[in-house]
Amino acid sequence: MKDLIKIRDLAVRFYTYEGIVYAIDDLDLEIRQGETLGIVGETGSGKTMTALAILRLIPYPGKIESGSILFFDKSIDQELELLKLRDDRMRSIRGNRISMVFQEPGAALNPVYTIGDQISEVFLLHRRRELAQRAKQRLDSLLSDGNGLAAGVKRPFWGWQRRIYDKIAKESHAFEPRLLGRLPLFRRLLWRMGYEAKLLTVDMLKDVEIPDAARVAVQYPHQLSGGMKQRAVIAMALACSPELLIADEPTTSLDVTIQAQMLELFRRIKVDKGASILFITHNLGVASEVCDRVAVMYAGRLCEVAPVGEMFVHPLHPYTKALLNAVPMPGKKLETIPGVLADALNPPPGCRFHPRCPSAMPICGQERAKLKEVSKDHMVACHLY
Repeated sequence: MKDLIKIRDLAVRFYTYEGIVYAIDDLDLEIRQGETLGIVGETGSGKTMTALAILRLIPYPGKIESGSILFFDKSIDQELELLKLRDDRMRSIRGNRISMVFQEPGAALNPVYTIGDQISEVFLLHRRRELAQRAKQRLDSLLSDGNGLAAGVKRPFWGWQRRIYDKIAKESHAFEPRLLGRLPLFRRLLWRMGYEAKLLTVDMLKDVEIPDAARVAVQYPHQLSGGMKQRAVIAMALACSPELLIADEPTTSLDVTIQAQMLELFRRIKVDKGASILFITHNLGVASEVCDRVAVMYAGRLCEVAPVGEMFVHPLHPYTKALLNAVPMPGKKLETIPGVLADALNPPPGCRFHPRCPSAMPICGQERAKLKEVSKDHMVACHLY
């Protein structure tokens, strides 16, 4: 199975008045085509920063210091270096080939626009050719419906409109449509593309199992429940059938019943759309249900990467074992991880987990262990192995 994303030596720093925050440090990770890769770890371990780095959306004053992120482009059968692409090329990939479901759906949705308008914007930005083709076909059917427009008495406006749609269908960013699109009068005449986008939006809302999708499309975010908002955000992310869907803790704010529905939805997305999913969570139970492989992060570094079954049955890294022991279980005393998460401003030398590790050795505070394969697809960064 080919790798869809290859991350190599990725380093993300935040330059603050207090000092340099080492958010991600020399990260190596692969996301394979058609798989669900989970990233787990405590709050502040760098899970979300990894996702934002893939999309080149690191907020100020953050900066991607070094490394490479390779994205396999199936259309040209070669890898693209995302960190070196021009901004306009990256914008054509972001939200189109790679989409993200953000952690808080209420913050991800604009409160002054309807759900339908916000999802339609994705279609109008990334699927202009398809919309123009659909609008042209609909216009052709109107011209031949026997209402006086088919017998050669074609209004000049209709013929001109069809020609513009034809140009957009052949080249989505052709000069003439872009020029005319800046004029308010002509922009209003191209309303059919917006109409087609609204139809696709309703279909997209139905795909994520929103009941009465046409009604929801004209509602505002504050009129929806948490689960409905989350489905709307997922619909927006899936609008262009992305090859990689990044889900940043999509079930954190939902109750258990809705959470189960969301997890089932992600399973269906993977099967129906054939997309790869990067699933970020701090809930190990959720990770065990939806992921094929799991990567454990601590203080901006990878501790362990393994298939989900292997990870939960034979964890190797002391931090992975501590996380699993901290999961509440009936009839078992709840264990906690002593100490606090490593300070990103002044990280400890060597292994960053060694101040909290029950198996720490002198070398752990002096030298960082490199990620190495101990069995098939099972990687661990620990001096014990």
